[in-house]
Amino acid sequence: MIIDFYLLFLLSYFLLSFFLSSKRIFKLLLIALFVYLITWGAGKLDLKISYQVLKEVRFWLPLVIIIILTPDIRRNFENVWLSDLKTEGANINTEETKQEIIDAALYLSSQRNGALITIEKYNSLDAFAERAIIMDALVSKELLINIFVPNTPLHDGAVIIRGNHIRCAGAYYFLSETDKQERTMGSRHRAALGVSEISDSLTIVVSEETGNISIVIEGIMIRANDREKLLEYLNMYLK
Repeated sequence: MIIDFYLLFLLSYFLLSFFLSSKRIFKLLLIALFVYLITWGAGKLDLKISYQVLKEVRFWLPLVIIIILTPDIRRNFENVWLSDLKTEGANINTEETKQEIIDAALYLSSQRNGALITIEKYNSLDAFAERAIIMDALVSKELLINIFVPNTPLHDGAVIIRGNHIRCAGAYYFLSETDKQERTMGSRHRAALGVSEISDSLTIVVSEETGNISIVIEGIMIRANDREKLLEYLNMYLK
């Protein structure tokens, strides 16, 4: 009896956490609940026409919801998977690596070449790296600049850095759908927010429209257009 109760509690907790993690999932579930309630009410009140129509709606509603929510469901399962994946604290080990990243970001900014550079902390991003181009090369300014040359195959994706190595290039993240983002925010910035919402990574974003550099951590985007600020956030994040 106690074990049954405990298992039901765990299942309920998991399902609630899963569905409440997305506002769109939660809203559609409320709509579905409303439809089921008014269908039940129409049956009790013997509203034959309304009941027949609502029965059809109720029958097809789960399929419609699944189709609409496929990206959200996939993203939530990915979030659960990523939260369980850990690296061995493969932080940047040298000042040289930090300076190479900063030099690359400042150069790309001066040329208005868009870039997305993600630095792992403890949550592994292998789920994204496995679908990208694996490199495992030492971090260097020249390599990062070459990856983000406009109109090249890897330009639009993200670089993932683990320790002192570029783990991969051409990685694509889920885009953030939070209400706090600006309407004019581009896909590169939304991708940076998206990966920051599901991991403890730090992402450097260079805008190809303005050349502005932003740091994104835990769903927060901060402007960092100079060397001192970039180094400050890297040191804070990697301490």
